[in-house]
Amino acid sequence: MDRTERDDTSPTVRRRRLGAELRRLRETAGVTADQARIHLDCAASKISRIELGRSPTTARDVADLLELYQVTDSDTVTALTALARQSNERGWWQSYGDLLPGWFDGYIGLETEASAITTYETQLVPGLLQTPGYAAAVLAAGVPRRSESDIARQVELRTQRQRLLTRDRPPAVWAILDEAVLRRPVGGVEVLHAQLLHLLDQAQMPALTLQVLPFDAGAHPALGTGFSVLRFDAGAGDEDVVYIEALDSAIYVERAADVRRYIARLDHIRAIALPPQQSLEMIKKVADDIT
Repeated sequence: MDRTERDDTSPTVRRRRLGAELRRLRETAGVTADQARIHLDCAASKISRIELGRSPTTARDVADLLELYQVTDSDTVTALTALARQSNERGWWQSYGDLLPGWFDGYIGLETEASAITTYETQLVPGLLQTPGYAAAVLAAGVPRRSESDIARQVELRTQRQRLLTRDRPPAVWAILDEAVLRRPVGGVEVLHAQLLHLLDQAQMPALTLQVLPFDAGAHPALGTGFSVLRFDAGAGDEDVVYIEALDSAIYVERAADVRRYIARLDHIRAIALPPQQSLEMIKKVADDIT
């Protein structure tokens, strides 16, 4: 669905926007998180999870918190209780929920609303840039083994995610690929060749920048694992987020100082990676060499 055809469809971002505003109102009112917990008669972690946007909340709970925070403006109360209801709606990707771990469900919601996505990949082509054949090979190699029908649906989901690159206002995507990504024959040489040609084609999109970090760049501050930094427009209620995918889980880095460290790593490897045009030349050369 085109971004211009919807109004903030990501429940993940709605929750984060709502949580950020509730935290601001609580702190302005001089109310502690423990006082808010007592007022709602809830578990100690609930207020934190609501304010971090990590769990949904009800319009009733929001109204009770606003009463505690002495927020009496009717427009504010109406807007935030409506946001609470909207944050419980399903995102388009949740029809694939039986295939998605909870941590990745949250990531897709953030990805959908990000204004900029910068990713460094050490092993594989980023999901947003994968061909169906390459994606199927990656998914088939997973443990536990997936059925053919599940793989087909997950490839379909990945293809649906990629539509954000061609919507009216796509995010600015900057992908830095370790040279190993270009040379690992995922799915065999024919699949890899098609994937490399696809990268060259995708690189013509104005919103996408590709760089390759060659082997001869040597050691650098981002050695070890890939990660993505998601940034959001002002007013979205979101701080920048770093996403690090592990074998069967993910880590979200949200504290501003930690996010800045990852951004500094990105700045470093952008500086030592091949410039975009030279990167495309390397991708083409690797593709030519394997034909």
